[in-house]
Amino acid sequence: MKIITILLQIVFIHIFLFLGATVQTLFHLPIPASMIGLVLLFLALSLHIIKLEWVEKGGNWLLAELLLFFVPSAVGVVNYNEMFSLQGLTTVIIIGVSTFIVMATTAFIADRIYFYKERDVQ
Repeated sequence: MKIITILLQIVFIHIFLFLGATVQTLFHLPIPASMIGLVLLFLALSLHIIKLEWVEKGGNWLLAELLLFFVPSAVGVVNYNEMFSLQGLTTVIIIGVSTFIVMATTAFIADRIYFYKERDVQ
C-alpha cells in the first residue's frame, strides 16, 4: 500500500510538471517547464489548495533517489576530453560553487521549516 501511495503522489507531482509545460507553451516563456511546475506546486501548497500530505511521501522518495537521476549525465561527461582542460577546470569550479550555494540554501530553508514546525508543535 505504501508503494502505491508513493507512486500516486509522484504522478500528482508530475501533473504540475505537465501544467508547467502547458503554461510555458501557452505564454512562450523562456523558463523551463519543470521550474514553472515547481512554482505552481509551491503556490498550490502555500495557498493550501493542496495538502502537503498529498505529495510528501512521493517527494521524499524522489529526493532520496535524486542521485540516481544524475548518474547517466555524470558518466556521459567522460566522453568529452575538453572537460579535462582549463575550460573543464573552470566548469568544474563553477559547478562546485553553485552546488555549494544550492546545498547551503537548501539547508537554510530546511532549518527554517524545521524551526516553524517545532514552534507549531509546542
